[in-house]
Amino acid sequence: METWPYDIIDRLFKPHPMKRILCTSLAVLIAASPALGQHSHGSQTPYAGMQNRAIKSLSENDIKELRRGGGWGLALAAELNGMPGPAHLLELKDQIPLTQDQVTKTQALLDDMRKAAIPTGERLIAAETALETAFSKGAVEEASLRRLLAEAESARTELRFIHLSQHFKTVQYLKPEQIRRYNILRGYAEDPCKNIPAGHNPEMYRRHMGCK
Repeated sequence: METWPYDIIDRLFKPHPMKRILCTSLAVLIAASPALGQHSHGSQTPYAGMQNRAIKSLSENDIKELRRGGGWGLALAAELNGMPGPAHLLELKDQIPLTQDQVTKTQALLDDMRKAAIPTGERLIAAETALETAFSKGAVEEASLRRLLAEAESARTELRFIHLSQHFKTVQYLKPEQIRRYNILRGYAEDPCKNIPAGHNPEMYRRHMGCK
């Protein structure tokens, strides 16, 4: 940026001291404001880098999760409301603990879930690929867009049903204390055995809460 010699500036503003004050204030404001003092070419949006994805709406990790039949966060309504998922139940089977019969039932739920979720996940990936292709080619109009979205959302809804339905089945054979233990181990609740409320007999309270 070209700068003016101070003697020229001084001559310009000498008859108008008030203008000098206003100009100085404006210069300080510009220097302090990124929006005014510099161009926005270097700023990034949260989407920067996503333009390199094969499917813009799905990351590589998303695709891997769908193809392995993973939960993909679709069952949070159940998971965070006291209905454990079969995958995490098996991970924590020794700490809860689960009986052998419960392990067998949980494994069956997990197997059924993945059997249904993997092809449905592929269906969702295919639907998002079709949507990606349409926009990349500029071949989009209202009717076709509605069809593409309907297929993608149909696959997503079915996938969400598959995961949520297996969650509510687990509570049919789990004991309340096992669900409490699951929530503690997953970080959804504080361990009552470590924080005995004031006024309670510690021994009786621990026995009542099933503490070891």
